[in-house]
Parts: sequence; C-alpha cells; structure tokens
Amino acid sequence: MQASADSTKMDCLWSNWKCQAINLLYWRDIKQTGIVFGSLLLLLFSLTQFSVVSVVAYLALAGLSATISFRIYKSVLQAVQKTDEGHPFKAYLDMEMNLSQDQIQKYTDCLQLYVNSTVKELRRLFLVQDLVDSLKFAVLMWLLTYVGALFNGLTLLIMAVVSMFTLPVVYDKYQVRLCSSAMSIWFCLVNASLTLSPLGLCRHRLINTWGLCGPT
Repeated sequence: MQASADSTKMDCLWSNWKCQAINLLYWRDIKQTGIVFGSLLLLLFSLTQFSVVSVVAYLALAGLSATISFRIYKSVLQAVQKTDEGHPFKAYLDMEMNLSQDQIQKYTDCLQLYVNSTVKELRRLFLVQDLVDSLKFAVLMWLLTYVGALFNGLTLLIMAVVSMFTLPVVYDKYQVRLCSSAMSIWFCLVNASLTLSPLGLCRHRLINTWGLCGPT
C-alpha cells in the first residue's frame, strides 16, 4: 500500500514538473520564465569566463549573503516590534525532503535500464554487429568533429537553451504560416524530383517537342 501511494505521489510530481516545464518554455508566466531563462544564460556565460569551482563558490556566497541578510533583517524587525514570529525560513526547514526506499529503487532501476541499453548499443556499434549502423555512427562522429572545431560544449549548450526558450513560442505563434511554407517547400521538392526522374524528363521532352513542332 505504501509503495502504491509513493508511486502515485511520484506520478503526480512528474505531471506537475512537466506542466511547469511546458509553462516555462511557452512563456505562460513571463516574469517566471524571464527569471529562469536569464539565470540559465547568466550561469552559462559565467562558465565561459570562470572555472566551475569559482562559479559554484560565487553562487554559494551570493545565496548565503541573501539568506543571512534576510535572517538578520527579520530578527532585528522582530526585536524592534517585540514580536515572536519564529524563524523566517521555518516553513522550508520543516519541509519533507527525504526519498523513500521505493523511490530510490525506482530511480535506480531507471538509471540501470538506461546505462545497460547505452552500453549494449555502444558495444553493438563499435564491434560492428551491423556494418551499416556502424558506418552511420562513424559518419556522425566525423560530422561532430567539424561541429567541435566550430563550437565548444558551452556554446552548444547556450544555443540549446536559447532554442528551447524561443522555438516553441515562435512555432506556437506562427504555426499556420510555418506549416504552409513547409508544405510549399515540400511540393517544390517533389515536383523537382519528378521532373528530374527519367519519366519526368521524357514527359518534359515530349512537351517541348510538341510545343516546337506542333501546329501553331
């Protein structure tokens, strides 16, 4: 019964996190999305200039400065007003943050499944179980060498974050126009492929011949 309750709770939490992620990516709350988007960009740009240790240390100092200042401010305010409101962060200190054994086992099983499938797939590719798949993987790695020569990992991560917070909004706003443009491009490609095919070339030559030699 406890395992079923924990599983239901985790499903509810996952659904809540998914809804929050969708709301962030689609800018449903502009203030909240702006804070998250700006914080991620600031963190990534900081990593391009400073080391990971320095960034973590500065973030920890900034967080401690904010919480200590707020704690001292509330303590002085309570002393002046002669009130006893208790610790300002009591609600967060009393919040339950422990993972149950079933939850840990669930996450461990998922991680084990992903690791095992990844290791099996890499073994299959590197030991050439399927020659075509191994060649495709080699071509992909060869293309990634050019990508790595143009961009580093942080640059790609910054581009990915910017794309995550811009492309869904652009697609949602201009969905009809983008779909019509994509269909137009698709029809142009299909017509070009049919024209360049042997049957299309013969048809094109017959039309040209009839137009040149036929009755006027």
